Amino acid sequence: MNMERPATRAGLRQLAMQVLEHHCAAAQVSWDDLELGERVAAWRGDPPGDEVRLARLSERLGLTDGELLVAALCLSSDWDPHFARQVARAQEPIGSSRPLVGLACALFGSLGLTPATLAGGNGARSGLLVLGDEPMALPERSLSIGLAVAAALAGELFPPAGVTTLAAQAVEFTATQLERMATEAEWLAASVSAPNAFVLRTPSRREALASAKQIGENLGLAPVVLAPEDLARHAVWLMAADALPCVELALGPGEARRLPALGAYDGPVVCLLGLEGLIECGIPQREWTVPLPDEGERASLWHAAGLAEDAAALAARSYRQGAGRIAELAEQARNLGRVEGFGWECLSEAVRRGRSMLDGMAHKIHATILRDELVLPPDALADLDMLLGRIVNRGNLADGLGAATRTRYGAGVRALFAGDPGTGKTLAAHWLSTQTGLPLYRVDLAAMTSKWIGETEKNLSAVLDAAQHSDVILLFDEADALFGKRTDVNDAHDRHANAQTNYLLQRIEDFDGVVILATNVRDNMDAAFARRLDLILQFPMPDSAARFALWRGHLGHGHRLNENELGALAVSVELTGGHIRNVVLAAAVRARLAGRPIGLADVLEALEDEYGKLGRTAPTVAT
Repeated sequence: MNMERPATRAGLRQLAMQVLEHHCAAAQVSWDDLELGERVAAWRGDPPGDEVRLARLSERLGLTDGELLVAALCLSSDWDPHFARQVARAQEPIGSSRPLVGLACALFGSLGLTPATLAGGNGARSGLLVLGDEPMALPERSLSIGLAVAAALAGELFPPAGVTTLAAQAVEFTATQLERMATEAEWLAASVSAPNAFVLRTPSRREALASAKQIGENLGLAPVVLAPEDLARHAVWLMAADALPCVELALGPGEARRLPALGAYDGPVVCLLGLEGLIECGIPQREWTVPLPDEGERASLWHAAGLAEDAAALAARSYRQGAGRIAELAEQARNLGRVEGFGWECLSEAVRRGRSMLDGMAHKIHATILRDELVLPPDALADLDMLLGRIVNRGNLADGLGAATRTRYGAGVRALFAGDPGTGKTLAAHWLSTQTGLPLYRVDLAAMTSKWIGETEKNLSAVLDAAQHSDVILLFDEADALFGKRTDVNDAHDRHANAQTNYLLQRIEDFDGVVILATNVRDNMDAAFARRLDLILQFPMPDSAARFALWRGHLGHGHRLNENELGALAVSVELTGGHIRNVVLAAAVRARLAGRPIGLADVLEALEDEYGKLGRTAPTVAT
């Protein structure tokens, strides 16, 4: 009995079925007469549409004709219940609907397939053909293809455990950024015979994922996110599914990570990193740090997100943010407005109230402070105005200046607020936040510092990256705890402390946002900070006139002190605004309990308590 030769475009699964049927019929025709090799070669040259993925995968893995037919046999038993029953009948009484190694070798032995070549071939080594773990001799062990791989070969994206399909990200990119992504995609696609890696750096996770999605679209691949150590384990699925593997790595300053071996995978890999750390891929790699769009590009992005042109231009001038953060804020603003469009008011409110990845690392503080609430001498107010101007114009400050200034110019703004506790440093930071519309975040130094070498730098780097992404004012209170003077090197601890200070100095200088370092004692700060700071503002102890204004401002209208009594307090009590605030609050408690406005007696009793906390005796107030 002869088996009719299938057409050239007959499917490989159909051929495997025919060979099995012939085997079950016990036909007296040698397998050589079936000319399997010729038929597989014809299939390789022109596979039918539903088996194109299998043909591509076979070529990438280097499968022999026998291994390819075994793969088709396994797929047929999974996809066709009638064929699965045929497989089971052919293997009675020891087999099931999964083909056994012995059956596969009996069917395709004319192609040189043996249990040894099957178990040690590329199909099994790559993970495409999975040998069962039955405690049986090799010929009686089962063969299968993983469910996720089988689904991928059928054109269905069914990610295995640990792999996440990258959903579309609502992020608009500039034309320049899109052009760069297309260029990188071309470079990735050019590598045919070996894998390569593209390292993309940005402080915004949303921007990173959106960039990976765009690059995947340019390549015609489906981006997926997985752990680096899973690359080799899911190599076959990645190739079968036409997926683009993307790995996210959170690296600290000076931290290096080597990409694990890719196993059988031979395609492109995208590595998503922040601004710190080093990734060693061991394969050809290129790197790109996503740049911050210029003011005109930011205005276009804001307009595309839903702002009118005038409001978009104002947003571009006010906030130095990338495409990812613009998309986040636009989404938050639309949620506030509960409408499709949104205006400047919704956007500024979203900036003030909106959440960012910085919220888990620093504490957002908000207070609307007006100019007349700042009780400072004229020169300190003038310095604050200068700092405000520097912040507002930081984006284009170097425009029109000399090349030596432009090439080294960074848009970051760094200021030192020095003065005794309670002299108005935090209040001034609130005023800057009010004037610029930038949220104010206070860094918790206790959360930053660590006894473990390198952890403090890593924590600070994470905060600065998040702040740069969100475009906020970052306040380091008692900054000398982190940025103190370097010391003489007497032991390993001193060397580490000095190295840490050196890193912090450089990282602050490279920071592209607004940072305020507050200290009670300026002399405690390392001298090298002076060159790296744009302004140093001294907050002096208030004189009697300033203290008069502070007493009046804190007491408001809920008191019955006369002008003479206020004047006596201002002259006799040499306290800062912070201490005066404590006294007024303590006096208010006494007055509320007595059911009357605040009187001088309440203030004097509160003064006794405040001076007691300071370990001093309260002065006599002569009215």
